[in-house]
Amino acid sequence: MQTLSTDVIAAPCAQCEGWHDDEHHAWNLQVRGESGVQRLDRNFAELLQEVRVAQTGVQILFAFLLGLAFTNRFPSLDRVQQGVYVVSLVLSAVAAAMLLAPVMYHRLTFRRRLKAHVVAVTHRLAIAGLVTVLLAMVGSVHLAASLVLGPWAALLAGSLALLLAGLWFGLPTAHRRLHAAPSRSPASGSRPSSTSCSATPASTPTR
Repeated sequence: MQTLSTDVIAAPCAQCEGWHDDEHHAWNLQVRGESGVQRLDRNFAELLQEVRVAQTGVQILFAFLLGLAFTNRFPSLDRVQQGVYVVSLVLSAVAAAMLLAPVMYHRLTFRRRLKAHVVAVTHRLAIAGLVTVLLAMVGSVHLAASLVLGPWAALLAGSLALLLAGLWFGLPTAHRRLHAAPSRSPASGSRPSSTSCSATPASTPTR
């Protein structure tokens, strides 16, 4: 029988070890019947689906902004409009980089048993990327609207920023607070409900 070398059975780091000890692991084990590894695989698959949706929008926005500099009307933009354009273009490029980074991170850590780190890093990059996408969208709308509305474009862009922030961050944050309730310990002997609300610590990125 082949035995594993000592470097393969090395002790896990604090983050990897803590991932299997939190209350969400116990909930998933009892309700979904998932092991820690299965939970990480599902979390990563869910994150990839979300990132894939965001990537499509970012790529379209980046292509639009990139081609705008080669149009006939671009030289007629004033300094403020050109500044908004450059900032929006850079923001869209940064957003694309953040949303593509999990792919390279996963490739370079492949077969290193770092899936907990991959999930945590992808979670943070997805949030940072969406924040950057929001700013790039607001800047792009401000640029396009300024050609029609003039100074009023700033008001339109500010209203759009509030709307996007409310839908993307305000709504889920409000629901997290609304449905937060003291969770029951798995050791109590009762099987937790798969539909009941339970407290979700802010430090835990995925369920």
